[in-house]
Amino acid sequence: MNEHVSKNMLIRKFEKTDIAQLAEIVRATKVFHEEEVDVAIELMEIAANEKDQKDYFLYTYVDEFGALQGYYCVGPTPMTKSTYDLYWIAVHPRMHRKKIGRDLLEHCEQQVQGMGGTLLVVETSSQPKYEPTRKFYLRHQYTETAHIKDYYAPGDDLVIYTKHF
Repeated sequence: MNEHVSKNMLIRKFEKTDIAQLAEIVRATKVFHEEEVDVAIELMEIAANEKDQKDYFLYTYVDEFGALQGYYCVGPTPMTKSTYDLYWIAVHPRMHRKKIGRDLLEHCEQQVQGMGGTLLVVETSSQPKYEPTRKFYLRHQYTETAHIKDYYAPGDDLVIYTKHF
């Protein structure tokens, strides 16, 4: 399933022309450092420019006016048989609480299962600004599987969520 249509919206495969708008969405969330934004853009460029790559699959949420409002990036975890990593999921802050994140996550889960995935892994930060993110995963039946103290920096732990299919 490449497209998902519901209530005047569309989740479609990422296109190279999406990069600038998606970079602005990632920045607008105000939770990512510029280095992290650079990594998000780098993964977008790999997906756009290396058509045969199988490491990153990106999908974008397009509203009824054709404007990009969010995206996700997922890929198989190296050296595993059926584990996938959700690298990025971001929704423009003006569109929060409109179930776009939920729709993107459900689409991601369907894509992963369609590719033979049985486990989805999500990594995030313990910083207070990530509390809504952590609650989001718990609301969607993800389990906090690991918590590594001072992983990103002193006082900034790694929190890992997983969901089995």
